[in-house]
Amino acid sequence: MAIEIEQPLTSKSWLQALAKSERQRLSGAALCGVLAGSQTVILVVGLAWLIDQLVVQARPLIALLPIFALLALSVLMRAVFQWGHETLSLEASLRIRQRARAQVLDKLATLGPVWLASRHSGSLANQVVEHIDALEGYFARFYPQLRITLWLPILILLVVGWLDYLVAIFLLLSAPLIPLFMALVGMGAERLNRDQFVAVSRLSAHFIDRVRGMTTLQLFGHTSAAQRDVWYATDEYRRLSMRTLRLAFLSSAVLEFFASVAIAVVAMYVGFGLLGYIEYGPSPSLTLFSGLAVLLLAPEFFQPLRTLSQHYHDRASALGAAESVVNILNEPGLITDGHETPHVASSLVELVNACVAYPGRGHVVGPLDLTIEQASVIAITGASGSGKSTLLALLAGFISPSSGEYRRHANSQYAWLDQQPCLLHGSLADNLRLASPQASQEQMLAALTRSGFGPLLDQLPDGLETAIGERGIGLSGGQAQRLALARIYLSNAPLVLLDEPTASLDQETERFVITALLQLAQEGRTLVIATHHPAVITAAHRHLVFENGQLREVKE
Repeated sequence: MAIEIEQPLTSKSWLQALAKSERQRLSGAALCGVLAGSQTVILVVGLAWLIDQLVVQARPLIALLPIFALLALSVLMRAVFQWGHETLSLEASLRIRQRARAQVLDKLATLGPVWLASRHSGSLANQVVEHIDALEGYFARFYPQLRITLWLPILILLVVGWLDYLVAIFLLLSAPLIPLFMALVGMGAERLNRDQFVAVSRLSAHFIDRVRGMTTLQLFGHTSAAQRDVWYATDEYRRLSMRTLRLAFLSSAVLEFFASVAIAVVAMYVGFGLLGYIEYGPSPSLTLFSGLAVLLLAPEFFQPLRTLSQHYHDRASALGAAESVVNILNEPGLITDGHETPHVASSLVELVNACVAYPGRGHVVGPLDLTIEQASVIAITGASGSGKSTLLALLAGFISPSSGEYRRHANSQYAWLDQQPCLLHGSLADNLRLASPQASQEQMLAALTRSGFGPLLDQLPDGLETAIGERGIGLSGGQAQRLALARIYLSNAPLVLLDEPTASLDQETERFVITALLQLAQEGRTLVIATHHPAVITAAHRHLVFENGQLREVKE
């Protein structure tokens, strides 16, 4: 039995898959566009017939009122179909972008915090927001217009062929030149758009890095150099944008040139044919009606191609944006549900012959056999890079084992604390509610007092509404750690995972945090701590040492 290997996504295959999800709306938008174009054909032919009847046949105006009413109805119908085209295409584009953004966010959740920690948040935010929004023009304008360009010129060609087959043949011969040159120009536009999206992602990451490090740059007197670096990065982005726009204008100019030449040739044929200078084929039978009708229909024949050319830049932008998004979607996930087995035993978490392998790095740790019992304190030690952080990430569910089993109690929850706690831009209360969204003000004050943050809170005029910056800007390292510790008190999670929580603290704050953590253990909560601190190792019920990717328990 052959095993089918899933092929990685490409920009085009991903866009096609998104388009299939809204096929009905996109097809309806294209159909409305064709029907709107058909009303234009009726208007043009009817107008030519009216002029012929008034000028050549000398019919009274009142006798032609029904035809005027029919043309007025065509104008109304054209507006209705145009409204339907725009409404359906915009709705389809909105739904597709929502679906695409959900795919990316789901993929980021599957990749997990371990993968996200190695990426620039500014670049990822730009991809989730700006790159997805760049798909709007492709689905709202280019994709339906591509279908309209296929069917509407055929309809016009049939009408022109009925009036004068020589003009139809000439239009048929001149039409392929326009898409050919559009494609040639579009290849370069696609490459430039891809480079442009890469540049803006780098610019976002570069700018956020400089903003986050502004305090350090000021302390060492490098703000001018940082400002100059940002200016150079933005100037490079400006150059790429101008090159892309220049190529887009060139594409439109190529189309206008060939369309103008073709229309001019039709006008010359009609003029000389009506004057009697051309006597080949249907030329002798040219009338004011047929000549004026084909002359007015010639620009309408090229109009769908003109519109497509205007939106061809949307296609190049979408392909460039999709490539960066597809790179994320093609990343192998670190979190899967296949290795997690809920159970109802007395243990909180259990690893059975579990191994961890990272894409590109291969096997990292394992096989590991570990059972985390309730109300226990486990200290994990080992050399830097031995696998302590990987084990904690595995216990937290941030990554899944590449082999073996990861079993977790059905109702188990965990709290996480490391040496660089995740603090968001907002108030103290906002950060505390991450652990307990329904926490009252009294509960938050009690948690802060218990974590040792109370004396600082009493000095803040805004209290719990005091604003802090991202990553705790405005707080010292010890204050940020105590705020994170207060979140653990609020969470009431039975399992607390700690990754070197005191590594960057002064001795006084370190002693306070360790004492507070050991109090958690006395309350019956389970602590798993990656540490080198003797007090924690002494107080722990179990001491595990990482050696060569394997766990060894030290018996006291």
